[in-house]
Amino acid sequence: MQKRFNIKAVAPNALKAMIGLETYLSQCSISKKTKELIKIRASQINGCAFCINIHTQDAVNNGETNQRIFLLNAWREAEDIFTEEETIVLAMTEEITLIHQNGLSDETYTNALQFFSETQIADIIMAITTINLWNRIVLSTHLLIGQSLA
Repeated sequence: MQKRFNIKAVAPNALKAMIGLETYLSQCSISKKTKELIKIRASQINGCAFCINIHTQDAVNNGETNQRIFLLNAWREAEDIFTEEETIVLAMTEEITLIHQNGLSDETYTNALQFFSETQIADIIMAITTINLWNRIVLSTHLLIGQSLA
């Protein structure tokens, strides 16, 4: 697979907008650990090796365990590995990433309200949609592990 073009060179303002989203997310109400779980799980669903590689490393650097990363793809069956709040975030990640199926269900949204404020839910949704956007940029431009967006 050959890299198609350098997104920074072709659409620098679009990349700046993406960096703006990342800046917002770096200061939002959800933890770094939770954000990395979102990024890894969405990237697994989308088959984005570049992002899985980056975000598993970032997760470990933020204190995530290898066991939880290894089990992330099977989180529903990994009882007692993920907290109830994390399972809700992971359900949201899957439903929003696979938006074409049914979108964020009323059940998942209602469950999220038991643990998170509306602001936190908005931040979770922004984290999910942002990683999905990155996945689509990386996959569309054929960015390979070890290459740079710049």
